[in-house]
Formats: sequence, C-alpha cells, structure tokens
Amino acid sequence: MPNFKYVCKDRDGKTVSSSLEARDRASVVDMLRKKDLIIISVIEETAAKKFSVPLFGPKKKKISMDDLVMFARQMATMVDAGITLVAALDILGEQMDNKTFGAVILSVRNDVETGSSLSAAMAKHKNVFSALFVNMVKAGESSGMLDDILDRLAEYLEKSNSLHKKVQSALIYPAVVSGMALAITLLMLLKVIPIFKDIFSGFGAKLPAPTQFLINVSDALQKQFILIVIVVAAIVFLVSRYIKTEKGKYQLDGLSLNAPIFGILIRKVAISKFTRTLSTLIKSGVPILSALEIVGKTAGNVVVEKAIDDVRTNVREGENIAEPLAKSKIFPPMVTRMVSVGEQSGELEKMLSKIADFYDEQVDASVKGLTSLIEPLIIAFLGIVIGGIVICMFLPIFKLTTVVGM
Repeated sequence: MPNFKYVCKDRDGKTVSSSLEARDRASVVDMLRKKDLIIISVIEETAAKKFSVPLFGPKKKKISMDDLVMFARQMATMVDAGITLVAALDILGEQMDNKTFGAVILSVRNDVETGSSLSAAMAKHKNVFSALFVNMVKAGESSGMLDDILDRLAEYLEKSNSLHKKVQSALIYPAVVSGMALAITLLMLLKVIPIFKDIFSGFGAKLPAPTQFLINVSDALQKQFILIVIVVAAIVFLVSRYIKTEKGKYQLDGLSLNAPIFGILIRKVAISKFTRTLSTLIKSGVPILSALEIVGKTAGNVVVEKAIDDVRTNVREGENIAEPLAKSKIFPPMVTRMVSVGEQSGELEKMLSKIADFYDEQVDASVKGLTSLIEPLIIAFLGIVIGGIVICMFLPIFKLTTVVGM
C-alpha cells in the first residue's frame, strides 16, 4: 500500500505531522477525522518524490515573479500557523503549478530536512532566489520573525513586479508600432514602388524630383538589400558586444538615464527601486552595509550601482548616506534631503518607504503621460512616412492629369 505524509492540527492547536499506510487518500482522511484532527495536508510520498526531478529536463519552465510572490505569501501563512518548515515546503512543492519551481522547493525541503537553514538551502539556487530574497530570509531566521519578513518580502516583490510591468507596457507599444511601420515601409519600397516604376516608364516624361528620388532609393535597396542586411546585422552584433563590456554598459546606462523622453521614466524607476529595496532590507534587520551591497547588485543600472557603492564606502568610513547620493547627481535634492532627515531622526526606513511610494505614483503618472504623448507622435510619423511615399508615387499621375486637362 502507498505511504501518505500528513500535517494536521489537534484540539490544542498543536501541529501533528507523520505518515500512514493506506489504500488511498480518502482512507487517510477518514482515519485522521476519527482522531478529531484538523487536516491541513495529505500527500502521497511517491507523488511528492516524482517532483524531485533534475531542473535541466526538456520541459523546464521559467520561474516568474508571480511564482515567487505566491511562494512567499503561502510560506508566511504556514509558518505563522505553526507548520514546520519541512512540512510547509513539502506542501508548497507538491501543489505548485510551475513544476520546475516545485522541484526547486522540494530540493530546498530536502536540504532543510537534513539540517540546513532555510536561507542556506535557498542560496544554492541563485538563479531562483536572489541575494535580496536569501538575506531577508536569513534576517527572519535570526530575529525569529520569519513569517513577518516573508510577508514583507511578498509585498516588496508585488510592488516591484507591478512597477516593472508598468514600464514594460510603456516601452512595448512604441516598439511594436515602430517595427510595423518599418516593415510596411520596406514592403512598399521593395514591392510596391517597382510596380509604379514600370507604369511610369511608359509615360515618356520626366518624373517629379520626389518620385525619382524614391525610385532611386527603391532601386538601391533592391540591388544592395543583402549587403545592407549584413552591414546592419554586423553593427547590431558589434554594439551588443560592446555594451556587454564594463565601459560599454556604463555608457549605455548613463545614456539611458539622460535620454530625452524615456530617461526621466528610467531615473524615477531607479530611485523607486533603490529606496524601496533599501527600506525593506533595513526594516527586516539586514545590516546597512550588507543591505547597500544587495541594493547595488539589484539596481539594474551600472551608473546607479556605482553611486550606491560610493554610499557604501562612505558608510563603512562612518559617514552618512545622503552626501554621496547628492554627489552622484542621479538623485534629486528632495530625495537626498529626505534621506538626510531620515538618518537624523532614526527613521530612515520609513522615509525611504515614503520616497518609494511617491516615485511609484510618479512612474504611474509618467507612463500614462508617455502613452498619451507617444500615440499621436507615432500616428504623425506613420502619416508622414507612409503618406509621403503615397504622394510621391501619385505626383506623376497628377501631373499627367493636368497636362491632359490643358
């Protein structure tokens, strides 16, 4: 008969976990109910084992931020309810929809079961649990407030994910429309204009300058299309290689922060991410130097990371946080002054949280403003490019009509 692992609560509210042999899950449930136990979970051990598969199988699925949020929330609830870490991880690993993540959780469960701490077990899976995640769990274990910190971590991840999706939606729309505009323009230059060229050749008259220019561009594009594609691909390849270097990455991130339209949005996102991450880590009891190191690594921008490294150096030497932030010229005076007030009043994490909330609202407003600004700009661009091509092609016809009318 199969073996079933169960987790229950007795009349006194104590957690009871063990295993039973039975024909099926229903039989286990009946036996436990007869003992007046409140059932939390019943898992067949063979079913639990089948999820403990290598993570490099053919059906490996990406672990999303939503998966991590759900895991942190449910883990916090179970720890608060008094369920042991091993039992909680067992339940979550078995019920997780993302089987790749389920396998990771069960691997963590196995390490915890053999005596490892939860944070140390998670640290083995760096591609799933970030340094921020691991250090916050470690702080929760040290302080005995693991459930509160997991709840706080889930809230942080939710807000960060929401911010990421807002920025992504603002960037995807213009990219898709611009791509479509480029595709339509190439189609007209390569396929449509040559047809008009054949028609115009029978007129026996000199073509208007705009029309002739467009036909020349079309001819050049047709003759050199493969060469142009190779050159463009080579440029893209070289640029992508360059921006992967330390110098190239720094220059690209610096340009992105100072870009005409999207630079303001990227800067606001960087400030929001920095302040919220640092606030969450400090509030969770992570030492300030460790917190600044984690914030720097998770900044996502080399220029911002360098500014945070300067802050960390100052703090290690006994100085404050606000002064090097002001020197970086990335953070506005309002932010540096509020950070300074927070340091002086001893409520830095609260001040950082308020700054993050303010910039989250600013990002939301900026995204809406950019969407409303970009839409008419793209329509105008399409009108000028596509409309210009159409007018150039019909100019000879208008000229011929005028001559015939005379």
